[in-house]
Amino acid sequence: MTASSLFRFALAALAAASLSACGINSIPTAQENAKAKWADVQAAFQERANLVPNLAAVAKGAADQEKGILTGVVEARAKATSIQLNANDLTDPEKMAQFQAAQNQLSSSLAGFGRLLANVEAYPELKSITNYQMLQSQLEGQENRIRVAIRDYNGAVQDYNTRVRTFPEMIGAKIRGAEVMVPYQAATPGAEVAPSLEGKL
Repeated sequence: MTASSLFRFALAALAAASLSACGINSIPTAQENAKAKWADVQAAFQERANLVPNLAAVAKGAADQEKGILTGVVEARAKATSIQLNANDLTDPEKMAQFQAAQNQLSSSLAGFGRLLANVEAYPELKSITNYQMLQSQLEGQENRIRVAIRDYNGAVQDYNTRVRTFPEMIGAKIRGAEVMVPYQAATPGAEVAPSLEGKL
């Protein structure tokens, strides 16, 4: 091998190493990973929404004053499922905020329904339904799956956003026109303030 050939080979190897270090390949890989994790979040929310018709069946035996809770759950489900995000919306903070608000409203409604189910002793009609325990367990499990999916998505977004913003991968991000993604904010406004138990015990 001549010195000229060796020099060209070394130059090509250096160029390949430089391109791989600048994010040309790692940015889209991290972006696709975050999109896949977002699909998991959407699937977890959809599974929860699919449980709501079962809630309706369980709550039919509840007293009239408790039917307002059921109505709230059904309405919140309708709103939560009406707001859809696709992978391109993950960089739009306003669309993410709308989606999060709708999901938070459904979570709040389900918390009210959980209080109804916790008082099942007051409703013998509910106690007699054999699927009651199974449904309660499914709801608890689904809420846990949602939390895990959101945590995994936020981890993937953090990795992607770090790559987009740090050198040398930011070079590849600029070349590809990559934008920062929005993490999912699962907490509702005011969640950082501990609730008062005064008058509730």
